[in-house]
Amino acid sequence: MRITYAFLALAAGCTATSSRYDTLLGDVRRDERAHVHADAAVAALAAAPTLERRALIDAVLAANREVEAVRQAWRAAVAEVPAAGALEDPMLDYAIAPLSIGSSDAPFGQRVELRQKLPFPGKRRLAAEAATADAEAMRGDYEAMRLRVAELTSQLYDDAYLNARALEVNDHHRKLLEQMKKAAELRVASGRASTQDALQAEVELGHVEHERVMLETEGVAIRAQLDGLLHRDPSAPLPPLPSELPLPPEPPALATLEQRAVATRPQKEAAEARVRAAEASVGGARRAYYPDLELMGSYDSMWDLPEHRWMLGVGIAVPLQRGKRAADVAAATARVAEAKANVERASDDIRVEVVRAHRELVEGLHVAKLYDERLLPAARAQVDAALAGFTTGANDFPAVISAERELREIQLAAFRARADAWRRQAALDRAVGGAP
Repeated sequence: MRITYAFLALAAGCTATSSRYDTLLGDVRRDERAHVHADAAVAALAAAPTLERRALIDAVLAANREVEAVRQAWRAAVAEVPAAGALEDPMLDYAIAPLSIGSSDAPFGQRVELRQKLPFPGKRRLAAEAATADAEAMRGDYEAMRLRVAELTSQLYDDAYLNARALEVNDHHRKLLEQMKKAAELRVASGRASTQDALQAEVELGHVEHERVMLETEGVAIRAQLDGLLHRDPSAPLPPLPSELPLPPEPPALATLEQRAVATRPQKEAAEARVRAAEASVGGARRAYYPDLELMGSYDSMWDLPEHRWMLGVGIAVPLQRGKRAADVAAATARVAEAKANVERASDDIRVEVVRAHRELVEGLHVAKLYDERLLPAARAQVDAALAGFTTGANDFPAVISAERELREIQLAAFRARADAWRRQAALDRAVGGAP
C-alpha cells in the first residue's frame, strides 16, 4: 500500500510539473508572436500624426534591446527544463586485444560494453521541478523589466510633453515681450517713459532666448533617449505630442490597490517561484541519500566458453558520504528559508511602494488642479492689470516685466505639475503591477 501511495504521489508531482511547464511554453509562444511585428509597430509609431503614450510604450516593449535580452534569458530557462529531467546519455565502450591482431595462435580479441545510468526514482522529477521554478522566476524578472521600461518610457513621454509646452510658453512670452518693448519705445519717444524701460524689455528678451536654446537642447536629448529605447537612430524624428494632456483620474481606494499589487506584481511571483525551486532542491538533496543504478550489457570475444561472452550486470552507487549529503540538505533548507523571507520582504516592499505612490499621486493631482483653478487665472489677471496700469501711468514698466515673468513661471509650473501627475500615475501603475 505504501508503494502505491508513493507511486501516486510521484505521478501527481510529475503531472503538476508538466502542467506548469506547458503553461510556460504557452506564455513563451504568445510572447514570441507578439514580438514578430516589432518593426511594424515602430514604423507605425513613427508615421503616426501624434505621439500617443500607449502606442509609444507598446513599441518600446516590442523593440527595446534590454527587454529583449531578459526575454531571451527567460526563453533559455524554459528550454532548459526538459534537459534537467532527462536521462544521461548511455556510455558505449569498445576495446581490443592488440596482440591478437594478425596472430596465428589466437583469434582476434574484442570487447563491447554498453552502460546506462538510472537515477533513483524522483531525482529527475525534482530536477525538472527546480528548473521549471527557475524558469517561472525568470518570467517574473522579465515582466518586472517590462514594467520598469514601461514606466521609464512613460516618464520620458511626460518630459517630452513638458518640453514641447515649455517651448510654446517661451514663444508666446517672446512675442508678448516684443509687444511690451514696442510699447515702451513709443512711450520713450513721446517723452512719457525712460529709456530704461525699453532696455529692461530687451534684457528680458535675451533671457527668454537663452531659455529657448536650453529647451531645444533638452528636447533633442529626450527624443534621443526615446529613439534609443526604440532601438532607432538617436536622431530619427518622432511625431509631435498632443497639445493637451488631461489629468489622470483619481486613483482607486488604497486597500484595493494594495490587494491587487500583492496578487499581481511580477517581483512577488518571481520570489514565490524561487521558493519552489529551493524546495525542489531540498528534495533533491534528500534523494541523494538513495543510490543510483547503472545497467550494463557487454560482449567479450576473449572468453573461451561462448556462454561467458555475453554479460548482463547492474551497478549501484553506495552513498557512504553522509556528512556531505547532510551538509547539502542543511544548505538547501537554509535557501528555502531565505527564499521565503524574500517573499515576505517583497510583499512588504510592494505595500510600501503602493502607499507612497498612491499618496504622491493624490498630492500631484491636487497641485495640478491648484495651478489650473487658482494660480494661472490670478497670474493672467495680474499681467492684464499691470499692462493696463502701465498704459494709464498708474505703475511703472518693471511691474509689467515682473508680472510677465511670474506668469511665465506659473505657466511652466502648471505644465510641470500636470506632467508630474502622470509620472506619479506611472509609478503607481508599476507599483500595482501594470504598465502605465
